Amino acid sequence: MGSAFSRALDLLFAGDALLTSIITVTLKMTLFSSCSALLLGAPYGVLLASARFPGRRALILINRTLTGLPPVVCGLICYLLFSGTGPLRGLKLLFTVAGMVIAQVMLITPIVASSMETAVSPMVCGIRESARGLGLTRGKTFLLTLNESKYALFSAYLLGFGRAMAEVGAVSMVGGAIAYKTNVMTTAIMMYTNMGNFSYALALGILLLLISLAVNILAQLLQRSVGV
Repeated sequence: MGSAFSRALDLLFAGDALLTSIITVTLKMTLFSSCSALLLGAPYGVLLASARFPGRRALILINRTLTGLPPVVCGLICYLLFSGTGPLRGLKLLFTVAGMVIAQVMLITPIVASSMETAVSPMVCGIRESARGLGLTRGKTFLLTLNESKYALFSAYLLGFGRAMAEVGAVSMVGGAIAYKTNVMTTAIMMYTNMGNFSYALALGILLLLISLAVNILAQLLQRSVGV
């Protein structure tokens, strides 16, 4: 254990090419998928919380159910869509970072939407009264609700980012964990552990924790700077 940890530290400071590739692919996939999920899920969550329309409760129930969608099921759906016999085979998304991002967005968007819906629901009555007093239209009221939900947006993004960073099942099925192409930190940790290469697994585990810490520190600094 001690020697593996020592070799892991050596790898971190040596600028290993394979390690650098895994980190780059992980960050690219995580940033694209978490930002896309926020752009899709945040407005949808606010809509579910603030609007009143037929079928709203059913949509909330469906969205909350999808937050528990098993990653391997999501990976299987994407694999079937992107594979050689699937309807989207022409896009050639299987075993690509783009395909992994799509799988991640499918997983994370309901989580972001549910987080926003839960956070915004208690604020709706107060915002409606303010909007009524200002004579705002429905569209402007919706934008006001989004503006008043800055803290919820930060929290929802961090939740989505963390889920994207920690995902294994869907990305391994869609990406295939191909070295220098689609191998990400979580799948690499699992693979190297199974191979008995504990130094690589530990190095990636340490980096995963450091990235998570850095993102949370950055989020706190941003929250203070914008006053949320």
